[in-house]
Amino acid sequence: MALGLLATTGTAQAQSKKKSGGGAGYNTAIGLRGGGWSSGLTVKHFLSGKNNVAFEGLLTREYAARGGRLTLLLEKHLPVSDLKGLQFYYGAGAHIGSYQGRYYFEDVRFRRGKNKYYYVNYYADDTNYVVGGADLILGIEYKMEDLPFVIGVDYKPFFEVFRGYTGLYSDAALSLRFTF
Repeated sequence: MALGLLATTGTAQAQSKKKSGGGAGYNTAIGLRGGGWSSGLTVKHFLSGKNNVAFEGLLTREYAARGGRLTLLLEKHLPVSDLKGLQFYYGAGAHIGSYQGRYYFEDVRFRRGKNKYYYVNYYADDTNYVVGGADLILGIEYKMEDLPFVIGVDYKPFFEVFRGYTGLYSDAALSLRFTF
């Protein structure tokens, strides 16, 4: 009787874990994201239910703009039927960040007659600017069957407003997360 109760409880817990992870094989994962535009910390958590929807947060460092960004994404996961643990996902979200102004260098050379004149201007902007924007994400990830790790590749284009200028940027990254 007790053995049957333990077996039933274990089966129910395994089914509960699978359902809450949306078929991904995990509920929450935390790890590192390394990309061309930004790199940093990534946390993904599946919302309860059978809809395969996850919430992902990225805290990244922007090397080119000397700043950082917090990105929040809502993602829909779709299992790839041929390989267990492989999932395709897409989603959208928004970000906010802070970037330091850039350094500019201008070197103007001109010639008057036989004499040469040089004009050199250095411009340094140490002001921090707040930025905001919208993000899209498209990716694929694989939950390792015997190990508590997820490896993923994604493409994340984003639209941003910075110092009155707008831009559309592309970012691709590789992520490695520990699941629990």
